[in-house]
Amino acid sequence: MRAHTDDPTPLDAVEVEVPAPGGGRLWAERRGTGSPVVLLHGAGMDARLWDAVVPDLARDHDVIRYDARGLGRSSLPDRPFDDVEDLRAVLDHFGLDRPALVGLSMGGETALDFVLAHPDRVASLALVGASVSGHVWPSDPRSAAYATARRQGDAQALAALELSIWASMGRTAPGGEIIEAMVAENAANRVAGEPFLAHFPDRDAASRLREVAVPVLVVHGDQDHPEITTIADRLLADLPDARGVVVADADHYLPLRTPERLVEQLLAHLTRPDPSA
Repeated sequence: MRAHTDDPTPLDAVEVEVPAPGGGRLWAERRGTGSPVVLLHGAGMDARLWDAVVPDLARDHDVIRYDARGLGRSSLPDRPFDDVEDLRAVLDHFGLDRPALVGLSMGGETALDFVLAHPDRVASLALVGASVSGHVWPSDPRSAAYATARRQGDAQALAALELSIWASMGRTAPGGEIIEAMVAENAANRVAGEPFLAHFPDRDAASRLREVAVPVLVVHGDQDHPEITTIADRLLADLPDARGVVVADADHYLPLRTPERLVEQLLAHLTRPDPSA
């Protein structure tokens, strides 16, 4: 462990506000030294998703995490925005040429879309319980209710469904209290901000997976939504250089459920040589 002092050390966090494309700001935090790693959270969450992961990663890496537009400490949008362009703004702000990207759920989708749009800007990917643009989700009653709550802007119903569908292990499982707080605190901002999220019908990573030229780690929990397993199988089948790991005793909020096991996998993945170097 590095000793703590009153001055910033490699393990101390430095918080900044990154100007967002088109206006507004993105809250971001930087900690550690070494090769750069950028962490992207999922929909309805914020950068607290990575609270139990960052300290260990930052011992060997320059770790940046940020709150997506309209969530956590980032400002609400008042015009259309693109998560992929927001990610580029974060990388440019910190002067990162080829960081590793680690994304969960929506964050994984954003990371995958980014590497397809900017293949020279990414060293590797880690996709944790990731969604993929272009993937068609099957309909079921709970998913339909979830979509209805989002469409109607019902923050209370959306938060309850988020927890029942995606945090199925419940409050008594590791990370339960912070998951509940994070979901509840972000629900109203989520329904206010998501209508401004730009949609690109031609953004279809599912049909372009063979174009991804960087090493990819595909991780999901054994208690996650069944469709996440389907997506993980598709990623492993179609990505040219991918390794898959199923983590026991974890649902969609895997970084808070089993942080030690995720850190172990990430550290092994991040030490792989950069194929472009």
